[in-house]
Amino acid sequence: MTTPTPTESVTVAQVAAAIRTRQRFVITSHARPDGDAIGSALAMAFALRQLGKEARVVFRDEAPPPLQVFPGIADIDVTASVDDPGDAVIVMESGDLARTGVAGLDRGFVINIDHHPGNAMYGALNWVDLSAAACSEMVFTLIQALGVPLTREIATHVYVAILTDTGSFHYSSISPRTFEICRLCMEAGVEPPAVARSIFDSNNLGRLKLFGAVLNQMELDPTGRLATLYVDHALATGCGGTYEDTDGLINMPLTVKDIQAVVFFKENDGPRDWRISMRSKGTIDINAVAKQFGGGGHKNASGCSATGSIAELKRTFREKIVEAIDAADRRA
Repeated sequence: MTTPTPTESVTVAQVAAAIRTRQRFVITSHARPDGDAIGSALAMAFALRQLGKEARVVFRDEAPPPLQVFPGIADIDVTASVDDPGDAVIVMESGDLARTGVAGLDRGFVINIDHHPGNAMYGALNWVDLSAAACSEMVFTLIQALGVPLTREIATHVYVAILTDTGSFHYSSISPRTFEICRLCMEAGVEPPAVARSIFDSNNLGRLKLFGAVLNQMELDPTGRLATLYVDHALATGCGGTYEDTDGLINMPLTVKDIQAVVFFKENDGPRDWRISMRSKGTIDINAVAKQFGGGGHKNASGCSATGSIAELKRTFREKIVEAIDAADRRA
């Protein structure tokens, strides 16, 4: 197989060929993994093991609590570094290698699989498909190319990844392929109501209190189209919750008809260090806003990091997101 230049996106057949000739794999994704990161990595690991290969799944951080019930989670190696990258490192939906938070991966043969725009194309092989609603759609296609049967364990993680990364099928990235893959996952034994209950109906009391506290402090711009949410460590601790308990909270304001976008500020390592998540409806492109701060994601779901006073950052992001809302209105 001819090795493409690093800036090229390869085909699924080229990725499958590279996997067939190798035996030992390290699989990872971005730090603070979400459902797509976890689901894509574990689906890939189960498939590789069916082929008689070794697969070690490593993450910088633990899986979110609602995902802990799914198969293979207990076998994830939570670590900040890898001494042995194996014969290949498969990195799922990470725009650059640094986003994994795991040192030592660069010593291996890196296969970069992503569905986000702006990928740095950092791998020896880079397979980027912007049409995929979730990275697990690509993993599903790769598993088919490898000739691996769709077991219940693989199908569960593919479905979990799609369900969570599409915002429960809310985002514009979904396609007929998305639902066809979900149909095949159901045929393999996935029970959507049970999966949904595990992810969405397994909250603790601290999470419920934290949701209430954050939403009680929600701010709206003068037009009522943009909601701003905020949480710091003191608020989370005071409610008996954690930052992981805020997963999914950003989507709640979007259930209000007039709210078109949400920006959520989370204190990171200090009062001037922030993780910023954004969501939007329809054609409002908040990914363009995230890119201005070195972040990225999808048109309707993106994020970034920034430093500064929370008052200044709120003002800056409000201006930019309102501009994006206005631009979408003009296109309508």
